[in-house]
Amino acid sequence: MHTKSIIIKNAQIVNEGITFSGDVLIEGQYIKEIASSISIKNSNVTIIDAKGNYLLPGVIDDQVHFREPGLTHKASIESESKAAIAGGITSFIEMPNTKPQATTIDKLEDKFQIASKTSSANYSFMFGGTNDNLDEILKVDCRKVAGLKLFLGSSTGNMLVDNPEVLEKIFRSTDLLISVHCEDEDTIKQNTSHYLSKYGENIPIKYHPKIRSAEACYISSSKAIALAKKTGARLHVFHLTTAKEMELFSNTKPLKDKKITAEVCVHHLWFSDLDYETKGTFIKWNPAVKSANDRAALWEALLSDKIDVIATDHAPHTFEEKSNSYMKAPSGGPLVQHALVAMMEAYHNGKISIEKMVEKMCHNPAVLFQIEKRGYIKQGYFADLVLVNPNNPWTVNKDNILYKCGWSPFEGTTFNSRISHTILNGVIVYENENFTNANAAMRLTFNR
Repeated sequence: MHTKSIIIKNAQIVNEGITFSGDVLIEGQYIKEIASSISIKNSNVTIIDAKGNYLLPGVIDDQVHFREPGLTHKASIESESKAAIAGGITSFIEMPNTKPQATTIDKLEDKFQIASKTSSANYSFMFGGTNDNLDEILKVDCRKVAGLKLFLGSSTGNMLVDNPEVLEKIFRSTDLLISVHCEDEDTIKQNTSHYLSKYGENIPIKYHPKIRSAEACYISSSKAIALAKKTGARLHVFHLTTAKEMELFSNTKPLKDKKITAEVCVHHLWFSDLDYETKGTFIKWNPAVKSANDRAALWEALLSDKIDVIATDHAPHTFEEKSNSYMKAPSGGPLVQHALVAMMEAYHNGKISIEKMVEKMCHNPAVLFQIEKRGYIKQGYFADLVLVNPNNPWTVNKDNILYKCGWSPFEGTTFNSRISHTILNGVIVYENENFTNANAAMRLTFNR
């Protein structure tokens, strides 16, 4: 598989805050050389002319739900990792709320075994914390597992950790990076009761951000952060959605020195509560898409480095499931195929520089999770690379959606940018809308 070298010529290389024109030589799994021009010394070289295209590090998505095992009618590691590769995501970290849940070492290892056989992208998994599995948490090898996931608000899979004594014990006991879903359960229950008494089962979808409210988010995330400060735990807060929460985060230290970090998801940067009218339950997520004012505050925090990472929270359900009424439709939607091109749209619209986008989607997840030799275009690093044509428009429709669920919240959207090549561990795995079917994926490892 690695007999040929690859030279990418004439690319606009985006890395570590700068964009420059140059060539990249790949030998085996690694980046061998980066220079303004690299001469071709033998015939056994694959040449990619990238003139007019951006060369980015492969995107690292730190939060996906690929639904395997147990929920494979919605998605599988095989189907969704393939969609990720087509979207320029070369590495993913998957969540534990599958069936069975990844809350024991054995169940976690089962998922690694599935991925080793079927994943198209590099992979790791979060271990799931519960009210009663601290002994298992303490067995996790932090060099081989991405981190620990705690649901502090109920979501798909019912893994709510709501015992304060247990929470503090977990925070004090583990060296793992703790990632949290923050929504206050009592507040959500009260809000749900209020709207049920008003509308019965037919609550309009527009009240989703009132039920899973800004207050519910703030109460939970502020408690988690206070606990992290009290215990010294390393905390990463997933999928932030509110302006008020932004006061909880700091931009006074470089990322590598932060003990408390923050993430925003593509859909919360793209949609607002005004979109419920046309998109309905297909943009029902937990936490909820909130107001345009909240969205503006997320953008501001992202650009000022209070928010460190952009992710997807890719969480597919079938079209039939999502077509249900508000109380019955599950929360979540598919995003990995369209996340990078959606953020490229924000770049085209002047909302974010391409360098900042690469920092938040490629560099920072690697730094935050201490992923070995990925997330940058650097000599000696794994050659996980994406070529993006910024001026090749296409429209999302049923025919070009790769998710197993067959739908996207972006259907009908025209994106100006297109992924032309995805290279994984030195192997071209996707080229001009075709998969090469090369098996190049690897398990992520961590410098800890």
